[in-house]
Amino acid sequence: MRSFLLGSCALSVLFLSGAAFAEEGMWLPNQTPELASKLKEAGLEIDPSLLSNLQSSPMNAIVSLGGCSAAFLSPDGLVATNHHCVYGSIQYNSKPGQDYLTDGFLAKTNADDVQAAPGSRIYVIEDLRDVTAAMNKNVTTKLDGLARFDRLEANRKGLIAACEKQANRRCDVRAYFGGHTYYLQQQLEIKDVRLVYAPASGIGNFGGETDNWQWPRHTGDFGFYRAYVSPDGSSAPYAKENVPYKPKSWLEIATTPLTEGDFVMVAGFPGVTQRLQTAAEVKHVFDSVYPIDQQLRAEYSDAIVRATAGNPATQIKYASILKGSDNYKKKLLGEIAGADAIGLMARKDSADTAFRAWVAGDAGRTAKYGPALVALDANISESTDARLNGLRLSTLGRSQLLSAATLLYRWAKEQQKPNAQRDSGYQERDRLPVTERLAQMERRYDAGVDRVLFEQALVEYRKVPADKRNAEFEAKLAAIGVDKLYATTQLGDSATRANWLNKSAAEFETSDDPFIQLAVAAYPNVIADENKAKARSGRIQAARSVVMEGQLAFAKSQGRTLYPDANGSLRFTYGKVTGKTRDGQIWTPFTTAEGVVAKQTGRGEFNAPATAIASLKARDFGTYADPTLGTLPVNFLSTVDITNGNSGSSTLNAKGEFVGLAFDGTLDGVVADWSFDPSVNRTIHVDGRYMLWTMEKVDGANRLLQEMGVK
Repeated sequence: MRSFLLGSCALSVLFLSGAAFAEEGMWLPNQTPELASKLKEAGLEIDPSLLSNLQSSPMNAIVSLGGCSAAFLSPDGLVATNHHCVYGSIQYNSKPGQDYLTDGFLAKTNADDVQAAPGSRIYVIEDLRDVTAAMNKNVTTKLDGLARFDRLEANRKGLIAACEKQANRRCDVRAYFGGHTYYLQQQLEIKDVRLVYAPASGIGNFGGETDNWQWPRHTGDFGFYRAYVSPDGSSAPYAKENVPYKPKSWLEIATTPLTEGDFVMVAGFPGVTQRLQTAAEVKHVFDSVYPIDQQLRAEYSDAIVRATAGNPATQIKYASILKGSDNYKKKLLGEIAGADAIGLMARKDSADTAFRAWVAGDAGRTAKYGPALVALDANISESTDARLNGLRLSTLGRSQLLSAATLLYRWAKEQQKPNAQRDSGYQERDRLPVTERLAQMERRYDAGVDRVLFEQALVEYRKVPADKRNAEFEAKLAAIGVDKLYATTQLGDSATRANWLNKSAAEFETSDDPFIQLAVAAYPNVIADENKAKARSGRIQAARSVVMEGQLAFAKSQGRTLYPDANGSLRFTYGKVTGKTRDGQIWTPFTTAEGVVAKQTGRGEFNAPATAIASLKARDFGTYADPTLGTLPVNFLSTVDITNGNSGSSTLNAKGEFVGLAFDGTLDGVVADWSFDPSVNRTIHVDGRYMLWTMEKVDGANRLLQEMGVK
């Protein structure tokens, strides 16, 4: 179940007066006035107020891809993001004999742009406004957990529906400070997204999993989409007659070389950070949840590799899924190791103790915040076991057939309700995304691989205590048998899946398709568990929002300013280009062409195109060599504060010009999702000069360079 009510429970502390902490923070645009002097002191040359203006550059050029960030780089809707953010579309358009994953893709003209994977979107930010009062309408302390959840969800859906009366808008309400504050984010939804250019894997994914989350790095992690709209300028699904979108603004390409110590800024849509969870929550996650989660993801990746071995067609189909799993399993290892390295638990214990002592130090504060703390502690304890069991139960969703059957039957059941009363994800506004999600299976599914993953998931599922499992699901599965499941189902066919989206619940309940029978049998237990989770969510929101009010007051009493935890909404962060020393190692702020040549093996993960290696060896850097380094920069490090979701975020210099793309962090710094440590935190960016060099010297993308104003 996806909950929109709590947001992240965390928030982080920034001492605005302390220079050592100046780079910490994923800031809301409307917090710019509080930061203006610090931004100028750090080196920002443009008017800081521009960072709060969503109607002009640079912020209006920043877009979301619904999981990654990106930005317009031309007046004709050209969008730059990471290679790994367009990877799903590269995979979707690949097949044996047309392997864009390996060879790359370049559209020679706009007419050659290819349709991105189903569900691809470009969201253009228009507004981010406080709707706390409207969200809290009729929300009282008399409501129990489930009633509170339902009331908040009804308010949220009402706000979204009103916002989306404007054509082609996608709106959402997100929680900040644990539900103490709510903002509505309004975006123009562009549905026709096309792949324009992605370098070969030997550039875009150079180093692969070996170098992932590592420094030094030499990866050209960039790619380009283009946004298309109907001829009248309105957003519309893919159609041949559509034309490139004309954005209000786009980023200019920097002409001044980026050097060590320079101010840089990143704007994007960071996903989730959890920097002020209680000590008990953090302990549970790192002691229990993360070790199991990491193991499950590692075994999942291994199973995909084994099941697709020797079969290029299935390897292409599962390439995007495998890449995502590999990325997250390695990040979890980094977070576990990082927690020990920075003494995370001691930090959390100290923060909890200080806040609780402040609450206990005054009778008024004790009366106001004390009961909420007690309630929060109790509800967190209850929810931790559910989270742990949920890890193994959720592995069943790795079977795309079962996942599709479950989604389709749930859709049919929700259609029995008035639209406003349907659960989020099953309203009319969700019909097209659901259709596209089902369509993705066409090029990402293989029956043999799906069965392997389902049987592996069943092993994990059965490790959950029997009273926490789904007895009806198990009984139906035993009656059908796995052999019959895969021998007789028709859900592997794209047209069949699409047709089921329009059928009634009664038709599902009389179906002889075995996967649909499984979904129908499982449904009552799934809904019962969801209602329990909603009730917990409502109780936790009631307590957490008051505790966060106390945290804000505590910070204010100490002269501190807080920013809300990342939750997928627009943020900006700033820092400087700098390396670091690490246990006898010196991390220089830039990697260069020489490093690419030194790592090149001509096989596996270190197999850059021959044309690239030849040009690098010949030092044919064109106009892109750095005058100080005397060579071509490839990647660079900075102190900006990012997390998942920031992938593809444009990196800007002090003038607000494009200098590269954020694409990764270092393994020792990923624990920043839980606690920021400036001594270890570093973000890895692909240098804009390496991007432009690759476009010109390797792939001949001169047309795009001209469009971007470079040539």
